[in-house]
Amino acid sequence: MSVDPEEKPSPPAPAGAGPWVREEEVEFSAIRAQGAGGQNVNKVSSAVHLRYRIADASLPDDLKERLLGLRDHRITADGVVVIKAQTQRSQEQNRQEALQRLQALIDSVAVAPKVRRPTRPTRGSRLRRLQDKSQRGQIKQQRSRPRDEAGH
Repeated sequence: MSVDPEEKPSPPAPAGAGPWVREEEVEFSAIRAQGAGGQNVNKVSSAVHLRYRIADASLPDDLKERLLGLRDHRITADGVVVIKAQTQRSQEQNRQEALQRLQALIDSVAVAPKVRRPTRPTRGSRLRRLQDKSQRGQIKQQRSRPRDEAGH
């Protein structure tokens, strides 16, 4: 079995709970990084913009709904996730970092939130609350000035 040096290694198994992001669904564009970095930052387009259209993704529909329902600044009104990675010096490392951040975003909504069923307070907790209220009222009553016999 020969190994082709041009062939990319397959992505590692997903560490999170969500489905794995398919790289063919992700659009990358190289841009120049911002900030300090000397001449290198002005000449080399090492930063990466990742664009992931949620509607066209091969994710389950409930997961897409939860992603679109997130109030995250990285998700546009059109339902496109935009991630900018520029911390690494090489474009490939920034590309991997952007993919990892996208995967983390998808993993964060992979598990459906538990439905909260409202409960009623127990009889004991209601009694304790009323006792605490009356005790607190007595403490406050003791702080006031004593009234004289005539009621003035």
